[in-house]
Amino acid sequence: MVRRRDEALKDQDLGKDEDNMTDNGLDSKKSILDEGCLDDEDMNPLEKELTLGAELVKARSKAEDYYGQLQRLQADFDNYRKRTQKEKTELIKYASERLVVELLPVLDNFDRAVSAAKDNPDFTSFSQGVEMILRQMQTALSKEGLKAMDAVGQPFDPNLHEAVLRVASEEHPENTVVEELQKGYYLKEKVLRPCMVKVSN
Repeated sequence: MVRRRDEALKDQDLGKDEDNMTDNGLDSKKSILDEGCLDDEDMNPLEKELTLGAELVKARSKAEDYYGQLQRLQADFDNYRKRTQKEKTELIKYASERLVVELLPVLDNFDRAVSAAKDNPDFTSFSQGVEMILRQMQTALSKEGLKAMDAVGQPFDPNLHEAVLRVASEEHPENTVVEELQKGYYLKEKVLRPCMVKVSN
């Protein structure tokens, strides 16, 4: 009787120990999977090593992703920079193309005028032809924003006029443009070339 009772008690204790071991094993696995449930102090060295290894793999993966993105962005930026530099070079190289196209008919007419003057030395017709060519050229340049300045009779302005001579004048007040020696021009709103003028004393 006593022996049976001891064996039964022993079996119960063994069953409890196995249950405790099974529960502890599950808890260990859970703690490894769930990083936030235990502090570093509660982990044994193996758990710490596994957790740190998993974090390192995750961090390396993120770093590789970021590095790949950075390389792609840098390549895109280099391609964009090269493309815009090429476009800028082309733009500078052919900036005057439209104006030259506008002036080609003027050049053709000058060629015709010179040829006609050799065949027919009539000065009147030659003069009229040159006037027509001049008007054609002025029209082409005005399309590009070129505009002549009106200087005579205007007060002298050093931003618009370049005084070459000072002359006494009874007709004009002092410091007024009396005569225009060379035309000045605006290109759109910018002074392209100031007028060369005589100014009254």
